[in-house]
Amino acid sequence: MSFPEKRDSDSGNSPYDDEKNEEKNVGVHPGGFETLNRSDLPLDPDAELSDEEKAKIDRRLLWKLDLRLIPWLCLLYLISFLDRTNIGNARLAGLEDSLNITPGQYNAALSIFFVSYAGAEPLTNVLLKRLRPSVFIPAIMLVWGICMTVMGLVHNFQGLMAARFFLGLAEAGLFPGINYYLSCWYRRDEFGIRAAIFFSAAAVSGSFGGLLAAAIQNMDRIGGKRGWAWIFILEGIATVLIGVASFWMVFDFPDEATFLSDVDRQRVIRRLKADQQSSAEHEEFRMTYFWASVKDWKTWLYAVVYMGCDGPLYAFSLFLPTIINGLGYTSTRAQLLSVPPYAAAAILTVLIGYIADHTRQRGMSNMGVSVLGVVGFAMLLSAESPGVQYAGTFLGALGIYPCIANTITWVSNNTEGVYKRGVTLGFVIGWGNLNGVVSSNIYRSSDRPNYRTGHGIVFAYLVLFLLGGSVLQYVLLRRENAKRRAGQLDHMTIGKTEKEIEALGDIRPNFIYTL
Repeated sequence: MSFPEKRDSDSGNSPYDDEKNEEKNVGVHPGGFETLNRSDLPLDPDAELSDEEKAKIDRRLLWKLDLRLIPWLCLLYLISFLDRTNIGNARLAGLEDSLNITPGQYNAALSIFFVSYAGAEPLTNVLLKRLRPSVFIPAIMLVWGICMTVMGLVHNFQGLMAARFFLGLAEAGLFPGINYYLSCWYRRDEFGIRAAIFFSAAAVSGSFGGLLAAAIQNMDRIGGKRGWAWIFILEGIATVLIGVASFWMVFDFPDEATFLSDVDRQRVIRRLKADQQSSAEHEEFRMTYFWASVKDWKTWLYAVVYMGCDGPLYAFSLFLPTIINGLGYTSTRAQLLSVPPYAAAAILTVLIGYIADHTRQRGMSNMGVSVLGVVGFAMLLSAESPGVQYAGTFLGALGIYPCIANTITWVSNNTEGVYKRGVTLGFVIGWGNLNGVVSSNIYRSSDRPNYRTGHGIVFAYLVLFLLGGSVLQYVLLRRENAKRRAGQLDHMTIGKTEKEIEALGDIRPNFIYTL
């Protein structure tokens, strides 16, 4: 009597087959892919399976990655964005009166965060690669959680400024780091929806933050602390606890991630290399990668596009409760009315991520979505009715939030090489966040209740930088792709070995840019 052969749940092959594959393939152990070139792919453990069986295994692998990576990273970014923007909720709960600070000093406290945050970002991805995600990300969370808690204990403007400066310094590594980290796990046509889901946590944090602040501010005077102080203290303690848990919940890059079997590790590396990525490999950092990013025109044009959505993002998220309060609503009601625009933005962010992944038209997606933001802020500029202005905040949110994740994915798709991609993301995101200094100072108390100066500056950012920059980038990338398809750049590979050609990254002639 014969028995059906037992199949392993991870690979779909028999345990005996897996053992044979592990023996005959090179570099399948954790950390063993640093010596592989594109021509040295680990042998396919599923070579003898049908296409249908391979597709089933691939779907199961992708689902495994999603479950292990995405939910926890979304939680981390929700906490991060909540901690950097809850000062807007604290303002409505009496922060300025308690600390005896002027509106100008409040704006300075907003601005100082972005100085340290943007200044540190270009270096953080290098640190992430060298220190490992499972150490770097939890460590910075512990530091910013402590900073957040201390913000609830300050008694004057100087204390608030110091806490905000170090909060920005500690938070600088999370957003560029996780986007870079995810780009090292997924193919280019899979990354967008994951980045969108990850960034939608920012919109969710806006909804959640408004509800949470409305509840916490009712603790006013408990323990001798005002409601605004409790917002900082409780949210800071939550960050510290989640940071501690992250030492076990954040994994390293594919070649070292402990939750992958050796066979699954082979599969992840193969699918990335088939997508013309070297992102899972170990590169030794050299300054040539830094200068390759600095000299690449795409880096700086992407920085312009990103500032076009990031400047408006911070203006919107920091001042939405204030804007709604200026329409005549009370503090608590303004906190609650800030929830629906964020919820709508979260939904559209994920939808645009899905559409852009499947159409591979990230530039077009940016252009279409940015029009919604332009219309929304035109309504805020021109309308007198509170109802119309509140509707404008919906369109404003819909036109800003999806473009953040889509632009970052666009950058990642078109930047090849482990360290070059990390440095480029650091520059692009750092420059975008530096515009938070501008955003922190454009909604002045003297402009109440219409805030036309602030709305006008955001409108200009959306039209000139986000929409205009996306159009220009799209046109230039399309022209570059046409040259490559016509063979006009083939001379760059003459006399070079395959390893030298691969080292060219995204400037090699067979690399086609995502539009």
